[in-house]
Formats: sequence, C-alpha cells, structure tokens
Amino acid sequence: MDRLKTFLIYALIVVGFIVFSEFLITVSLNASYKDIERRDTTSQVEISQAQATLVNGRIKGTIKDSPEDNLTGKYVEVDLYSERDNMVGKRYIPIETTDVNQTQDFSMHFELQDVTSYSVAIVDKREGEEIDLIPDDLTRPEIIVATIFTLLILW
Repeated sequence: MDRLKTFLIYALIVVGFIVFSEFLITVSLNASYKDIERRDTTSQVEISQAQATLVNGRIKGTIKDSPEDNLTGKYVEVDLYSERDNMVGKRYIPIETTDVNQTQDFSMHFELQDVTSYSVAIVDKREGEEIDLIPDDLTRPEIIVATIFTLLILW
C-alpha cells in the first residue's frame, strides 16, 4: 500500500510540474508580444489585436460590409512595416461576405522580423507577392491530444 501511495505522489508531482511549466510558457510567450501601430483610417476594417515579437506576430480583426461600399469579391491588404518605414511584408485577405451589414472575422499569424507598424487597405485585386502565413495557434483540445500522444510514445 505504501508503494502505491509513493507512485501516486510521483504521478501528482509530474502532473503538477507539467501544469506549472505550461502556465509559465504561456505567460512568457504572451508577455513577449508588444502592440504594433496602425497607420491608416480604413473604417470597414476593425482590428482587435495587432501584436508582434522580434520574429513573428499576429493580427486579428473584423471586416464590416456596409451598404455604401459593397466589399464582396474584394481583398483586405495588410502591409507590414519595420521601424525605418520599410515594407517587410504584405498579405491579402479575401472578403467573403455576401450580404450587406455582415461581418467577417479574420486572423493572421506571420513570421517577419522587426515589425513595428501596419496599414490596412481595401483593394480590388491582388498585386505583387505576399508573405506566407504560419499556422494558427493550437486550440486547447489539440494541445491535450498532442500531449496524450506524446506521453503514450514516451511510455
């Protein structure tokens, strides 16, 4: 019976360490993101989060389709700039709303160095090259499944 209690204590210590380290990793990664500045006044695109680290970043927002400007079939152009006003990347997000007064949420994660500001514009077509996006953040169920598979492999 004492041996079973010892194994239970070890298991609780390992689980506690995993939870504690996951908490510290999440807090430190989120603390490394700094807000970046917006350079335009486009009213149809509302940005809720625009942050970057030294090597990557994320922008999340909402596109509003108004009755005055039908945005169906157009693109949202996001230009990313460095501290010295050099454009380091560009990304086009297709507008897929078909009804007036509808909204479309978007999220983009990018891997570029030294991004300090961005601008948003609505354009009719894509022009030039655009950056490759990195995959979105993993959801909590995806993280749990990946952790279980990793533990099974190591067991």
